[in-house]
Amino acid sequence: MVRDTWVLFRHGVGVTLRQKAGIVYGVIQPLLFLVLFGPIFTTFGTWETLVPGLIIQLGLMSTGMAGFGVVFDKRAGVLERMRVTPASRLALLLGRVLNNVVTLVVQTVLLLAVAFAFGLRASAPGLAAGFVLVMVLGAGLAALSYAVALTINEHLFAPVMSTAVMPLALLTGSFLPMSMAPGWLDAISHLSPFRYVLEALRDLFQGHYLTGAVGLGTAVTVLFAVAGLTIGVRVFNREHS
Repeated sequence: MVRDTWVLFRHGVGVTLRQKAGIVYGVIQPLLFLVLFGPIFTTFGTWETLVPGLIIQLGLMSTGMAGFGVVFDKRAGVLERMRVTPASRLALLLGRVLNNVVTLVVQTVLLLAVAFAFGLRASAPGLAAGFVLVMVLGAGLAALSYAVALTINEHLFAPVMSTAVMPLALLTGSFLPMSMAPGWLDAISHLSPFRYVLEALRDLFQGHYLTGAVGLGTAVTVLFAVAGLTIGVRVFNREHS
């Protein structure tokens, strides 16, 4: 399984590197928010508050839309051909997920590089811990995205996921902390797991490591990733049985 995962991961990375424009395109929207909205936001907030929100938004758009790849593979018959190979069914999913996580890391680095140029001053330990959280969250999101793509009609995947991403980003508080929202909207936002991840990232970027928000956000991230991977594996096994 490890060998199969590595082979599929290496192949996926090779394909991704040949399509560098796709990596850049995926980070354009958060970068535009950073450049155009950031200077306005910092008149009443800080970069350490805004940038973690943009990272969550990036994760939702990048790994959350990962299912597009499997939609195209299914349409082209690639999944059908893989079904008859001796490759581990788990590896078929993990190889793709790891490639998506690496892509997310590269995009996050690009976003952070611009953010530091604009004035972000996050601590090194906070950045390192934040990267780990983002990678774990991205793995769960990518696996869940693949599961959705294989479960619903392939023509519905794009509109369904595109419609879901923006409300999730807004309810998470990626642009403004939900403490500034009306009480009813703040209450609804607690249903989103991404809110807890974002609050943990904001604490980490501000140099606060042993806080309740960090502990809760870490726990939610791990549980979400486990749930996403579990659902993804089950759907992949069913589709390849």
